[in-house]
Order: sequence, then structure tokens, then C-alpha cells
Amino acid sequence: MSARLDGNVIVLEGPCRVEDAEPLLGWLQADRSRVVDVTDAEHLHAAIVQILMALGPTLKGAGKDAFIRDWIAPALMVANSAETPPQEG
Repeated sequence: MSARLDGNVIVLEGPCRVEDAEPLLGWLQADRSRVVDVTDAEHLHAAIVQILMALGPTLKGAGKDAFIRDWIAPALMVANSAETPPQEG
């Protein structure tokens, strides 16, 4: 399995396949404050990306693969920031 829970951080590493989607979803639903580290991710299955887009956890890293780094990570960060409510000030 390419997804593991390390304290309050969910680490995605190597090729993250569809089998990793269910534990990822469970860990994020159990504690929405968890950070997802994609620093060592080489591939993210579409199910993983959909969970990250839907739940909007804080992301760390940008992945080893150029496609993740150049397209997926920036899209997730934009999607996640769009869900942040405006601050009153």
C-alpha cells in the first residue's frame, strides 16, 4: 500500500492506486485536520485526486512525478483555497 498514516500526516508515496482511496478517505473523515504529504508520490489514481479535491486537506509537497507537480498539486491547492471561507476583517 502506498498510503500510510504517520501521526497526523497521511503520507502518499510511490504509485498510489485505487486500493489506497478507501483508507485515505477514512483517515480524512476521521480527522479533517490531517495533512496529506505527496512529496514522494509518483502517481495518483483519479480516485485519490477526487478525494483530495472533495475533502480539501492541507497538502505538503508536490510529488516526484512532473505531471503531479505541474498539474495535479497546483489544481488541488487552488481547489482547496477556493473552499476556504473569506475571513472577516
